[in-house]
Amino acid sequence: MDAPKPAFKEKVFSGVQPTGNLHLGNYLGAIVKFVELQKTHDCIYCVVDLHAITVWQEPEELTKAIREVTAAFIACGIDPKQHIVFNQSQVAEHAELAWVFNCVARLGWVFNCVARLGWLNRMTQFKEKAGKDRENASVGLFAYPNLMAADILVYRATHVPVGEDQKQHLELSRDIAQKFNNDYGASIRARGFGDAFFPQPEPLIQGPATRVMSLRDGAKKMSKSDPSDQSRINLTDDPDAIALKIRRAKTDPEPLPHDEKALEARPEADNLVGIYAALAGITKAQVLNQFGGGQFSAFKPALSDLLVAKLSPVTAEMRRLKDDTAYIDSVLADGSARAQALAAETMKAVKDIVGFVRR
Repeated sequence: MDAPKPAFKEKVFSGVQPTGNLHLGNYLGAIVKFVELQKTHDCIYCVVDLHAITVWQEPEELTKAIREVTAAFIACGIDPKQHIVFNQSQVAEHAELAWVFNCVARLGWVFNCVARLGWLNRMTQFKEKAGKDRENASVGLFAYPNLMAADILVYRATHVPVGEDQKQHLELSRDIAQKFNNDYGASIRARGFGDAFFPQPEPLIQGPATRVMSLRDGAKKMSKSDPSDQSRINLTDDPDAIALKIRRAKTDPEPLPHDEKALEARPEADNLVGIYAALAGITKAQVLNQFGGGQFSAFKPALSDLLVAKLSPVTAEMRRLKDDTAYIDSVLADGSARAQALAAETMKAVKDIVGFVRR
């Protein structure tokens, strides 16, 4: 008979990088989910600025971007009083736990990491960001999945809202948690934590548009690093810009199908249908029931109108909040203090488990 799993208080953690304009993919793939989850869970939402500097950031632009992501959180409906909204660099325990995860492996593991070199080499985002110039990539870019694991586990979070492309990194977080629990099992039990100190965080993947693709190429993820601004809908775009981008969005000459399975070989059509479904809170099948058999010339204006209706209030509130830097900074300061109190408790226990002497 298997031993019962340790009970952990349900807690949600997730973060968004402050690198460039937030876009529709960030909104549908992350922030909308954050808003929904705060109705049912205790939530910790982080602007992950330590992750941002794994590639070069202009200091003034980074400051601006941190505040912009915070403004977007609040404008979309996240309540910073009921839940925690903060920026990662104000809570030193993130980096501290990441170093412990980097250093608790057995002899022979590259960089003395919990995660094997092969694990990190397979990380999709490292391959995408480093490209062919891996030899000149920063150590931080290579090892940042360990920091991502620390982000989650420093709060002993049980659930993480992720897109399909982030499941790989969450699996690494689960592996790291399991290895720490195994390596320090005796010490964990001796200090009254049962058989596991860290939980195995579970992914929360919700809705039909978990991964929003480029408007110019249905095989590529919508990205703020894409050189073409026409590839994405920015949360700061006005209605005219949105309408133009949707009108220019790549499609194919065939009418929209009646059957959802027929979208599988049509990535651009599938992307636009998925965006409509996510914004309207319906399924792709329901979208096709309404628009199937019609031309994109009829569907695109309807999609544009829906985008404008959903995003315009968010854009207006973001602009208002971005101008009130004192308020944004106060939200981050309050959230960071509350986050740090939780993270400090975890780190005290980790130091005891590992064998450090502390005050």
